[in-house]
Amino acid sequence: MSTEHQQYSTQNQAQTIREYAERRGIRIVKTYSDDAKSGLIIGGRMALQQMIADVESGVADFSVILVYDVTRWGRFQDTDESAYYEYRCRKAGMQVAYCAEQFENDGSPTSTIVKSVKRAMAGEYSRELSVKVFAGQCRLIELGYRQGGPAGFGLRRALLNERGEVKTELKRGEHKSLQTDRVVLVPGPDDEVRTVRWIYSQFLKKGLSETEIATELNARGILTDLGRAWTRATVHQILTNEKYIGNNVYNRRSFKLKRKRVANGPEMWIRSDGAFDAIVEPKQFQKAQAIIAARNRRFSDEVMLERLARLFQRHGYISGLVIDEADGMPSSGAYAHRFGSLLRAYSLVGFTPDRDYRYIEANRLLRQFHGDEIERVIHEITLLGGAVIRNPATDLLTINGEFTASVVVARCRETSSGGLRWKIRFDTGLAPDITIAIRMNRTNTDALDYYLLPQFEMRSKPLGLAEENGLMLDAFRFETLNFFFDMARRVSVSEVTPW
Repeated sequence: MSTEHQQYSTQNQAQTIREYAERRGIRIVKTYSDDAKSGLIIGGRMALQQMIADVESGVADFSVILVYDVTRWGRFQDTDESAYYEYRCRKAGMQVAYCAEQFENDGSPTSTIVKSVKRAMAGEYSRELSVKVFAGQCRLIELGYRQGGPAGFGLRRALLNERGEVKTELKRGEHKSLQTDRVVLVPGPDDEVRTVRWIYSQFLKKGLSETEIATELNARGILTDLGRAWTRATVHQILTNEKYIGNNVYNRRSFKLKRKRVANGPEMWIRSDGAFDAIVEPKQFQKAQAIIAARNRRFSDEVMLERLARLFQRHGYISGLVIDEADGMPSSGAYAHRFGSLLRAYSLVGFTPDRDYRYIEANRLLRQFHGDEIERVIHEITLLGGAVIRNPATDLLTINGEFTASVVVARCRETSSGGLRWKIRFDTGLAPDITIAIRMNRTNTDALDYYLLPQFEMRSKPLGLAEENGLMLDAFRFETLNFFFDMARRVSVSEVTPW
């Protein structure tokens, strides 16, 4: 079931399955249920994955799989995928029965044709629903309402009721609970607003670079909205995001139907200008964009490679992080886009990445990031009333004296074809009950997403992850850590381990 409000509630499905079983004299011995999970991909469908694993490993103590209807395998865009999972179960000797369908799943030509049609209809339903949802989101954007994402430094999210009146300010990780409520951006604390305006002033009037501005902010002890030190990239984001002049811009990137994320051109952006109160004068913003555009326009392929070669000579090695933090350089993303991948750009200037050199600076920043994340976990659990003991030698966290947790950081690596890979190395010697694995973004400067892995997922060898991981694991965004924090507050280790 993907949402709480639909006819396919897990309770309705369970009732229909029970009635079918009673009529057929079947005894239900186990239930696999994926609540509030999308049927577009199998990633995240942990119960379905577990069922297939039980069936294929021979540990299943049943011989019939009862499914509500054909669509419950999933509304996959490739109709063969749904058939594939059913086939794997039947290949392992399982009978598959559909309890709410008007046909017997007996392998006859009729059942085969009907299942194929229903699978195609399920995929088409998702496509049509995606179009409708996207149209609704675009309409809300045009009306000036915020759609997802943190507010950012200097801004806050305000919750409005159906009359447009401000109800409250949403804190990070909080979401609206009523469909009639709406969210808008409003200016944040005065000190943050002053800092944003100061950034523009230093960039436009004094001609300081993003790196110089970041250095000054760090020297003053000012932190970002995430409580971290400033970098060239975080300053650049403030200088280029239209939300600071009150514009509501949407669809810069797409992730429709759980497909690969793509960056859309400006012609595909959905926008509402002047939707929010601006904290930066539009003229200042446009001047900043002109400076940045002029800085980027003058970079031909030859100039980009020349600058990359000089950077290589200066440091003795290059990486995405080194490129992004260097003044007067195009971004690492620009190099990857222009030359197909960062590795190809490296090869054109005679640099062969060597682990010992390429990750020297990244290692230092990742060690600092790891320590910051541990402190963040301790802080959040403490706020919820939990008690945390940190082992100073191993960083293992003991929570409420009941279970242990380990925080590991997985560096992002780029393949020769431009794909991204991560390796999660478990603290097997510590044997924590839960591992919080953090995947870093492409430049290894910030968290991409988080995984919560119970002890039975641990293995002696590193766990390799790609951008799309299929059957392997379920990725949780940062907000999902609230579930972990709540669990840290109220459950015992005996309840944690099976999860």
